[in-house]
Amino acid sequence: MAEAGFTLASFEPLVGSRFTLRPDDTLELPAQLIEARAGRYGTEGGVQPFSLTFEAPAEPALPQRIYRLEHPQLDAIDLFLVPVARSAAGLHYEAVFG
Repeated sequence: MAEAGFTLASFEPLVGSRFTLRPDDTLELPAQLIEARAGRYGTEGGVQPFSLTFEAPAEPALPQRIYRLEHPQLDAIDLFLVPVARSAAGLHYEAVFG
């Protein structure tokens, strides 16, 4: 799936499923998609903004940058993830499209 093809509808069915987050070539972490949410400001130029929130282990805490994510139903994707919250289960990372 090319980035231009990313839509909220393509990720909504994957909420609750596990992705593999690859910070580098040697490390892989489980990352669950916990939310796919429409943007607050509606469409601009026919594009619906949206965000994805992933939950990953608390350690290692990852800085904001582009990470490779893999899912059995998608091609490998590179997303800019930003740490946004900490929960009892781990860290939350957000990717915003819009």
